[in-house]
This record gives sequence, structure tokens and C-alpha cells, in this order.
Amino acid sequence: MSLGSRLKKERERRNWSQVYVAKKIGITNAVLSNYERDYRDPDTETLKKLALLYGVKTDYLLGITDHPIASDKEFPTIIKDPELDRWHKELPKSDEEDLRKLRQMWEIIKGKGNEENNR
Repeated sequence: MSLGSRLKKERERRNWSQVYVAKKIGITNAVLSNYERDYRDPDTETLKKLALLYGVKTDYLLGITDHPIASDKEFPTIIKDPELDRWHKELPKSDEEDLRKLRQMWEIIKGKGNEENNR
């Protein structure tokens, strides 16, 4: 599977538009379309942004591995909470609306933390 087809697959799996993804990483949807059709390849910084946005490894996007997400062995070395591991695996499958709600909750948490630190 090509880089372009993997980019398209990951975007469509989340039910995201090209316009949404392009805006999130700071490119035009025409450029993203060229990537997805294998007319152009993203530079390394853009590839990194796409991998982070989709929650996959760059090795997966480049076709080096067929495993999009870090293996089960990799996650526990970062965080040992089993519930967070479940979230880590489910988050890339979330639709745009759920991710928007999660971002809003995260902003509330961050804001509350900042207020408490300023007291």
C-alpha cells in the first residue's frame, strides 16, 4: 500500500474531510489531495504532523510496517495505566465530533489546572 493510500485510509477511517485535515496541519486541501493521490510526497515535518494527527507511526505511513500504532509492548513503557492503554487504542477510531468534545474537556482540565497553580 502506498503512502498516499495510507494517508487517505487513515483520514477516511476517522470520517474527516481533506479540508479538516489540511487545516489542522497547516496545508491546503489541494496539497493533501496530491499526497493522497501519490502525486507528491510530504516533507518530513508534514509527514510527522500527519502521523501525530492520525495517531500512527511514520513507519506505517511509509509502508515500513503494517502496524499503524505502537505495539502493546511499547505503550506500557510510557504509561502503565491499563485504562489509558484502552483509550490510546480507541482514540484513533473516534469521529470528529467525539474528538472535538474530548478537546473541549481537555481545555477545561488545562484551564482549571492553570487557575489552581496561579492561586
